[in-house]
Amino acid sequence: MTLRLILTRHAKSSWGDALLDDHDRPLNDRGRRSATTIGRWLAMQDYLPDLVLSSDAARTRETWALMSEAMATRPDVVWSRDLYLAPAGTMMRVLQAANATTVMMLGHNPGIAGFAAMLAKYPAAHPRFRDYPTGATTVMTFGGGTFSQVDWGTGTIVDFVTPRDFRID
Repeated sequence: MTLRLILTRHAKSSWGDALLDDHDRPLNDRGRRSATTIGRWLAMQDYLPDLVLSSDAARTRETWALMSEAMATRPDVVWSRDLYLAPAGTMMRVLQAANATTVMMLGHNPGIAGFAAMLAKYPAAHPRFRDYPTGATTVMTFGGGTFSQVDWGTGTIVDFVTPRDFRID
């Protein structure tokens, strides 16, 4: 059985309220358009998660809400404070506990960029893969049984996109 992992950095957030705690920042207009576009792209490619593991920050919650509007299925969603600004090692620990065939993880930089780079056998050819801008999404596959067996450097990237690839500004 092939396992699929979808790694998405939250869409562009707003810095409009200087008094708002980082955890509570919402998306800005561009971010809302980007999240909707990435959700539509995932649905059109049939990259539909069985399980979503996400940071519990407002911007990841809003990103998922907008992405999921385009999806015919409603996966289980687990909101985790552990994934808020999580480093790659924490993300790996959370992923390895997942019991699904297709998992989506929604997170933040620099953790999600490092996680994607460390999981992949080879980096995506896309020029934005290393810096992983807001809304960036990697789809990778792993051979074998369960996510508990996933290790560094074993993922095969099958797709990588950013919202700007769709010219939605």
